[in-house]
Parts: sequence; C-alpha cells; structure tokens
Amino acid sequence: MQAPHTYPLGRAVFSEIREGGLLYVDKTRYIWDMTHLGGKYVFLSRPRRFGKTLLVSTLQAYFEGREDLFQGLAVGALRQDWTPVPVLRFDLSAIKTTNVEDLRTGLASVLSPYEEEFGLAAAESNLAVRVEKVISRACAQAQTQVVLLIDEYDSPLLTVLHDRERLQEFRDVMREFYSPLKKCEGMLSFVFLTGITKFSQLSIFPELNNLINISMLPQFAGVCGITQEELEGQMSPDVDWLASQLGTGRDDALAALKRRYDGYHFSKVSPDIYNPYSLLHALAFADLGNYWFESGTPTSLVNVLTHYDLDIPALEGFQAEAASFDAPTERMNSPVALMYQGGYLTIKGYEPIVDLYTLGVPNGEVSQGLYQVLLPHYAGINDLTRDAFVGKFVMALYRDDLQTALEQLRSLLAAVPYDLAPKDEKTFQAQLFIILKVVGAKVATEVRTSTGRIDAVITMPTTVYVIELKYNKTAREALEQIDSKGYLVPYRAGDKRVVKVGLNYSPDERTINDWQTEKG
Repeated sequence: MQAPHTYPLGRAVFSEIREGGLLYVDKTRYIWDMTHLGGKYVFLSRPRRFGKTLLVSTLQAYFEGREDLFQGLAVGALRQDWTPVPVLRFDLSAIKTTNVEDLRTGLASVLSPYEEEFGLAAAESNLAVRVEKVISRACAQAQTQVVLLIDEYDSPLLTVLHDRERLQEFRDVMREFYSPLKKCEGMLSFVFLTGITKFSQLSIFPELNNLINISMLPQFAGVCGITQEELEGQMSPDVDWLASQLGTGRDDALAALKRRYDGYHFSKVSPDIYNPYSLLHALAFADLGNYWFESGTPTSLVNVLTHYDLDIPALEGFQAEAASFDAPTERMNSPVALMYQGGYLTIKGYEPIVDLYTLGVPNGEVSQGLYQVLLPHYAGINDLTRDAFVGKFVMALYRDDLQTALEQLRSLLAAVPYDLAPKDEKTFQAQLFIILKVVGAKVATEVRTSTGRIDAVITMPTTVYVIELKYNKTAREALEQIDSKGYLVPYRAGDKRVVKVGLNYSPDERTINDWQTEKG
C-alpha cells in the first residue's frame, strides 16, 4: 500500500513541487494578505527548516505571474491580473564563515549572477554600490518597479553570534549590503526578508524604519508549518495511511503525531502548528523519528545555555514579556530570545491582563533531542553510558521496580565527572531532570500545590511517583516534607498507584546514597 502523496522532502522550489505533483499544503492566502498589507518592507522570522525558503519561492512564482502554478489554490481565485513583475532574489543561507573577507566574497557571489545578466562590471568593491546598481539596472531594464526577496538575511551573522568583536565587524558589512534598500525605495514595489533571528533595525537596517514584522501577528501565525486543521483536512488521507502502517487507529496516530511534532505557536492567538520537516518525514517513512533535531546540532545554543547558567527545569514553562523573546538577539541578556527564535521554545499561553506569555519546549521531539544534547554538558555522560542506562532504567520503571531503577540512577550519577557533580539541591534537581527527560519519562519539576512546590513528579502508565530531593541530608527528611506539605493529595483522586520517594544526594560520594519509598 502506497502513501496517498509524494512528499517534498528537502525540496523548497514551489514550481518543482507543483509541476511534480508533490504534496503542497496551500499557504497562498497568506501571500495575498502579506502583499496587501499596504506596506512595502515585510519581515518574517521562523525556525530553520520551517518552510521559509518554500514561502520565498512561492512569492517569486507569484510575482513572476506563474498563474498555471496557482490553479486550484486560494490565491488563484483572488488574483485577477497575472502580469509578471521582475524579481531579484538574494539567498544568503549558504554564507557561513567566520572571516570578514569571506563574508564579502559570499555576498558578492549573491550579486554576481545579476551583474552578469545586466552587463554590470563587478570591479566596484563597495557592496552598497553593487546592490544599488543591480536594483537600478533591473528597474531600468523592465521599465517598472521590481520585487526583492531576501532569504535567510541573518545567516552570515549566526556563525559569529557569540563573538562580540567579530559580530560587530559582520554587522558593519551587512549594514553596508542592506543600506541601499531605503535609498532604492522608489525602484522597489515589495521587499520580503526571512530569517531565524531578529537583529535590531539600528544594527542592520539603520534607515529602514518602516519594516513590518509579521512574525508575531495572529493573522500570519500559520504562514509556515502545518496546522492541525491542515493535517486533519487536506492531509487526512496521509494520517489514515500512517495509522495503517503503524498498526493503530486514526485517533492514536493523530495523538502520536501531536505529542511528537505539534505544539508550536507564534502569536498570542495561534493555531496548533506542526514542524513541517519532521511531520513530512514521519509520513514518508512511517516512522516517528527526531528528524528536525537530528538535521542540525545546536552547538551555539548549548554554549549559550551553559554560559547563562539557565534554570533547565524552568524551560518546561515560565512567563515572559514579548520584549524578552521577540527581541534583537545581539542585545540579549538571557538565552530566551535565541531559544524562541530558534524553535526550542514556543508560546504555550498568553495572559492579557498582565500581558505575559507562557513559554515552553514545543513537543516531544524537541524535548528529547534538546536534553540529549545538554546531557554531556551538564552531566558529562557520553552516548554509550546514556544508552546503557536508558534501557535498564525505563524497563525498571515500567515494571514498577523502583528499587532497580534507583540503583541504575545511582550508578549513572557516580559516573559524572567531579567538576560537573551537583553543588547544591538546585543543580542536583536540574541534572536529574535532564536525565529523566532523556529517557523519555513524563516528568514535571517544581510542581506547584497549595502548600508548596514538589521537586519532581514522574507519571507512568500505572503509577505516579512524587519525589522530594535533598542535598547532604536524609531520605527520611524528604518523605517527612512530602507528608507535612500534603504533596500526595492532588494525586490520590486518580486511578493510579501513588508512591512517595525521598532521595538524598551525597556530595562526598557524588551520587544518591540514601532513598526511601512509601505507598501514598
């Protein structure tokens, strides 16, 4: 039995997808809306592999008047005049260097095809002059205004984001490259820029004060990615096919996809959005893998997290103002902006009374992948040690054999290098949290109750473990705190067995040396 569609895996050319009969989830209504905002300069930020390049390619076909490609799509019924408009497209995604001269060479290579097409000499070293000449010649040749599409405008800056001195040098070059955009306003009918991060206009576009940022506007929340409505509507046959391949029902298949790839929200009012890269790969291979996370290891993100000593358990849910995460990354004083714009955090809720957003890790794929990457940095545990631990620990938990599970945990913690060993209860909690997330356990930390905060709660199919941690004390003290605070009360009404667990970490032995468990 074949899948109902051929999926555009790793393909982002709109014409190829449409002409090849590949699955295309109709996003063209958004194109109509963004080109009728009344503004000329539009910016969209989305995580990597989220469909930005396909969106740019679709815009290119739209402006080039490729009416044939839009038959049956939303914009096909909206646009009446398909007269072509000249399009300049600058793709900066391949410029990844830490050398300023190589940056200049890379930017020049973006311009050189147009310079050859328009018969322009490339002897001029000033990038601003070269950009202006390309726009001017395109406008003069077509006798009309032109469209400029810039894909991954920030790609060259991301490689030096954490080198302040070099970042300033790169910003100066990028400012030079982008400076003609305001000057050439009369020759441009529409300018669209995409990127991952949001750099301040003053640092990159000093004169472009009318840039419309649609990244957090509710009406454009679903412009990239695949919404729940699209999955259950246009892609309904694909869900049924996946269910048949997994040997499960449709509802179970939808639930599995939702846990693994859903959870993204890019505005205060947003549909549920799935990671398109992972979702399409999962459908194509009928396997729920970590496709997006494995397509690129966020080493820069790990460096930022360790640099700022972020409270790792807090990533599962904390409140912040928009200015804290939809912010210029070069001025960040925490890693939240980089994590949000990179797709490792997303909006989970919004409270209008105080104008605060709740942020959290989007889904199971990001959670497991992120904590796997963090584990060696926070606990010094390599892949082989981790994998050997995971199998034994998880199987023991599923058998409700907590004694064996804790013996495995004790051995794992004993393998942590001395310089990464927990120095207090907070770091012990963070380390334990990462370990439990890596093994795929359903764990919550700092669980609020009416009487206090539970250190950790692990929920298994038949059992809930309520855990209190101590550092250089005793497991008995931990159990007494669970009792005195009434931490079990919220869980006794359920149909699962409740077990209270007291753990003590010994700084001398550098592992847990004492634990006690009691049925709740």
